[in-house]
Amino acid sequence: MRKRSIITWLVAILCFVVLMIVTPAIPQSQEYHDFADHRKFLGIPNALNVISNFPFLVIGVIGLILSYHGNYFRLSLQGELWGWTVFYIGVAAVAFGSAYYHLKPNDSRLVWDRLPMTVAFTSIVAIFIIERIDERKGTASIIPLVLAGVISIVYWRQVYYFCYFVVCNLSIFGVLAQKLILGRYFDDLRPYALVQFVPVVAIPLMAILMPPMYTHSTYWLWAAGFYLLAKVLEAEDKLIYKWTYHVVSGHTLKHLCAAMVPVFLTLMLAKRSIETERQSLLKTWKISWVKVKETRTNDESCNYNFIDVSTTESQ
Repeated sequence: MRKRSIITWLVAILCFVVLMIVTPAIPQSQEYHDFADHRKFLGIPNALNVISNFPFLVIGVIGLILSYHGNYFRLSLQGELWGWTVFYIGVAAVAFGSAYYHLKPNDSRLVWDRLPMTVAFTSIVAIFIIERIDERKGTASIIPLVLAGVISIVYWRQVYYFCYFVVCNLSIFGVLAQKLILGRYFDDLRPYALVQFVPVVAIPLMAILMPPMYTHSTYWLWAAGFYLLAKVLEAEDKLIYKWTYHVVSGHTLKHLCAAMVPVFLTLMLAKRSIETERQSLLKTWKISWVKVKETRTNDESCNYNFIDVSTTESQ
């Protein structure tokens, strides 16, 4: 089993290295910082984009309190408690990091917006490993996964600053070479994109295909759905601002939808119990579909018999 885990990690690292070699860098577009709603309220610039982060703080604090107050969530494994603790700390920190960024949007502040989000993303993956695959492996993966998220941010921004200083101050590099080196290997969002979007694909798939330890697994799918909706709203920021006659922007709504992710996960924790018959959602859906088909078949058979009897009596 240990040998298989080592091979799995080596294959994952190899795939990542190959991906980084064969794909072009994804630089941070400066247009990203140009949000639709620049209005100032009560002296707060970009007010709605700043204030709309407050729900993250509320749900993060509530989640932390309920995790430790009388074991309200009934977490049966130590690794679960650690994983959810890291998750709720990340969620609460999003409120401060994102608000700080939106007060004056730029690359330097964007680091503090994205850093707590990566902590939340990666801790969720570890929690899923604990619940669906193996407790020991999942618990051991919390720190490595969180570090991977942090490194993806450091690679994007801080390494870029360091290499910019080194490359641009060495006369052996021409101007063209400087641009190629910095543009090809740094100021690169590919690692961050993997950290952000791999869980969005992997978690719904695991929620559907792998038998759960607890009930109410569909809440994972609701959470994933709201996150995808948040990304759509973010992409259509200016269009939504126009559609709403400058009442609210897509990015403000994106914050509110993204905050629904920890809300649904908190509701799941509050409602769920140990699953006595562990079967995947896919299997559950198949069984339900078979029952629906059988019910329809029986109803059609009854209707046919009724019509046949009525015809016979009339004759």
